[in-house]
Amino acid sequence: MTIQPAKLSDPAVRAFVNAVNSHDREGFMALLAPGATMSDDGSDRDLADWIDREIFSSHGHMEVDNESDGGQTLLARYRNDTWGEMRTKWSFTVEGDGRISRFETGQG
Repeated sequence: MTIQPAKLSDPAVRAFVNAVNSHDREGFMALLAPGATMSDDGSDRDLADWIDREIFSSHGHMEVDNESDGGQTLLARYRNDTWGEMRTKWSFTVEGDGRISRFETGQG
């Protein structure tokens, strides 16, 4: 069963999912803390390059099936034009100011 983005517990994670699904690159970047980092399948990646390739130029979309860790860990079906749909896990580090300093994703 899919969790609607509006029902996600963590406001930063909710905004992240909404920015991905609405292809709002500017809004997405505003959610990230300065110097934010990310990893994909356990390897650190260049954040700007990765989000352009895996989210914005390939029409990424997240359908969240489950959340845990106060809403900072998601299990989602993620799809884009490059890879099709896959089950993925997303973990977020949210700072006190509500911005995301790190996210980690991978097949789940």
